[in-house]
Amino acid sequence: MTGLSRVAGLIRDMVLARTIGADGLADAFFVAFKLPNFLRRLFAEGAFSQAFVPVLAEYREKGTHAAVQELLDRVAGTLGAALLVLTVLATLGAPVLAWVFAPGFAADPVKFAVTIELIRITFPYLLFISLAGFAGGILNSYDRFAIPAFTPIWLNLCMIAAALAATPWFARPVYALAWGVFAAGLVQLLFQLPFLAQLHLLPRPKPGWHHPGVRRILKLMVPALFGVSVSQINLLLDTIIASFLPVGSVSWLYYSDRLVELPLGVFAVAAATVILPHLARLHSGADPARFATTLDWGLRFVLLIAVPATIALVVLAEPLLTALFYNGATMGQRDIDMAAFSLRAFSLGLVAFMCIKVLASGYFARQDTRTPVVIGIIAMVTNMGLNLVMALPLHHYFRLGHVGLAGATALAAWVNAGLLLRGLLRAGVYRPGREWLRFGALLGIANLVMLLCLLVLRDAWGDWTALAFWPRAGALAVTCGAGFGAYVGALLAGGLRLRDLREVR
Repeated sequence: MTGLSRVAGLIRDMVLARTIGADGLADAFFVAFKLPNFLRRLFAEGAFSQAFVPVLAEYREKGTHAAVQELLDRVAGTLGAALLVLTVLATLGAPVLAWVFAPGFAADPVKFAVTIELIRITFPYLLFISLAGFAGGILNSYDRFAIPAFTPIWLNLCMIAAALAATPWFARPVYALAWGVFAAGLVQLLFQLPFLAQLHLLPRPKPGWHHPGVRRILKLMVPALFGVSVSQINLLLDTIIASFLPVGSVSWLYYSDRLVELPLGVFAVAAATVILPHLARLHSGADPARFATTLDWGLRFVLLIAVPATIALVVLAEPLLTALFYNGATMGQRDIDMAAFSLRAFSLGLVAFMCIKVLASGYFARQDTRTPVVIGIIAMVTNMGLNLVMALPLHHYFRLGHVGLAGATALAAWVNAGLLLRGLLRAGVYRPGREWLRFGALLGIANLVMLLCLLVLRDAWGDWTALAFWPRAGALAVTCGAGFGAYVGALLAGGLRLRDLREVR
């Protein structure tokens, strides 16, 4: 379901590129869309979920069905009331939010006014999607995993429908997309309610600030909020600086970041999901040797994906963006070139991004949440400093613009990953295995073979923008397929077998 959601998201972005492209109003939409998504990470799948699910599990294990229902009613009432107040305040204070999140837009009255209106349309998405996250947490706790995993696909479907069907009704297509976001939040919430009813757990919201379960959830949310806010502050600063950069910068960063998120969101998250409970059991069972071996396996697994993905994104930046987003009108050659620069910069941090998911599990499994937060703060401060130096035009000879923002993000990720690795090594928790030398040599040779294959095929197609959509898509599929085949073939020739990926040795 997660993979299906990623594919749907890619199709959504292709439709967006053809509908709004990368102009000033597209920048306004992406800022307005980011704002509720920033806060969603706190109220939906982020800090709230991390605090709510353990408390619900305890009530389910030790209490009656009536006690569980009472907890859900009180949480629904408390969360819903807080979100409703926040939504009303944000709607009334949209001009302030627009100035805080995109102060550079104030120089363009039309762009700034559109941003304010879009924020007012999209912000209620936070209310709906957070309650949908609450419903998903309940379903996950009762082993109904498929429904919450499928639910995000409705966002992509609603936005695609808005782009294709509703844009003729609006003078500016970005308004249709904003209403698509609004509708998507409502649809995602309503979609899950029948499945809660099947479990006889449909919440009936009641005020519950003094309910002991609600108070415990709020208490557990505080450190989680702090940890999640580290990355959100970074994203906020990126958006603020991008608003001062040339028109299209926010959009170029959006399209390039989406391609980097594809391998990161599927493979790195999958690896972390697999090894975290395994590491926790090994730590509880006092088996440090197997703990270190499991970490070792996780790192080798993500490197098998991250290194070739990085090379492919760097080498095929223009072909990928052209095949997926170019149309010559809303998304022209300059937009592809600018997005390709930031895609390459983001890609240089992909290995670090993916390793962080595994390395952080080595701390969480040992119930050490403080150290990753401290390291995250160091990385955040590093990112902030690099943003100011690399993105803003401080002097004539050093103007990287939106590419500097992407590069700063990549460098900060390497700082984060390096500090996490150093901490595990110093604590003696992680000890690299003996097979790293052979594995590194095999990985290097296989990626070199893939690189040569990609370079030959990339240039064989000539001017990618001269091709129509389907020939471009076919050329990209052949190029990527051949590169993947060359990579896997080289790995197999070097002695790597599928069981090496399945088994933690």
